[in-house]
Amino acid sequence: MGIDENKAIVRRLVGDFLNKHDLAVADEIFADGLIDHQGAVAATGRESVKQFVGGLFDAFPDLQCEIAHLIAEDDKVCVNVIGRGTHRGEFRGIAPTGRSVTILGTSIMRIADGKIAERWNVTDTAGLMQQLEPSM
Repeated sequence: MGIDENKAIVRRLVGDFLNKHDLAVADEIFADGLIDHQGAVAATGRESVKQFVGGLFDAFPDLQCEIAHLIAEDDKVCVNVIGRGTHRGEFRGIAPTGRSVTILGTSIMRIADGKIAERWNVTDTAGLMQQLEPSM
């Protein structure tokens, strides 16, 4: 696959999987043996991605993401995403606050045979948690 096709897969990740909250899309865009690096932890398989993102949808049911940057070379695609949503469900033990939040994330994905085979993901969790802290 070429760079344009690889970028289209990542656009589908953001447009259909994240913005339409369609977890079934994961089965179409992630490889069976996906290796998903979340910081220092790596998980195998698309179910971990569906579980993580499903938790975000539960906590932020109106979550919508926009692509700030999309860069591709060879079999890798890098995407910088800005997500916005309202904290309406429990997140990491924090009861819903009703606050609007911005979530920043960057992923580098390796595409093989038309699917995301490996992903290195960094999310600004500290920034998100600061937005959910009680006001002083």
